[in-house]
Amino acid sequence: MDRKDKAVALHNQGFNCAQSVLLAFADDIDMDREQAFRISEGFGFGMGFGVSTCGALSGAMMLAGLANSDGNMEQPGSKRSTYQLDKQMHEMFVETAGSYICRELKGKGTGSPLYSCEDCIRLGVEVAEKALADKLG
Repeated sequence: MDRKDKAVALHNQGFNCAQSVLLAFADDIDMDREQAFRISEGFGFGMGFGVSTCGALSGAMMLAGLANSDGNMEQPGSKRSTYQLDKQMHEMFVETAGSYICRELKGKGTGSPLYSCEDCIRLGVEVAEKALADKLG
C-alpha cells in the first residue's frame, strides 16, 4: 500500500486529514504514531472549524518541520529552509486544488466543492513526497 492509500485508509478509520497525512509518513521519519496522532489532532477540518488551512496541507507542513529541522534549540538554523518547503508545498497544493482553505475546498457557502477530503489527503501526501523527496529517502 502506498502512502496515499495508507492516508486515505486512516481517514476512513476516523482520523482527521492532518492525522492521516502525518501518520502516513510516521515510520519514514521514525516518529511515534501516538505522538503524531495527538499533535496533529487540532489541525483537521481547517484547524478545527473549517475556515483555515486544510488539514491535509497542515499535516504535510508538520512533516516538513519534522523532516527538515536541525533540532538545534540553542541556535535554530533551519527555519528558513523549512519555510521554503512549506511555501513549495502550499503552492503545489493550491495549483492543483484551487485553494488551501478548508471551507472553500469543501464548497461551504457556495455548494460547489473544489476538492473532496479524500482528494486533499492524496494531494497532501503527494506534495510532501515531492517537496521532501531528498529528506525522506
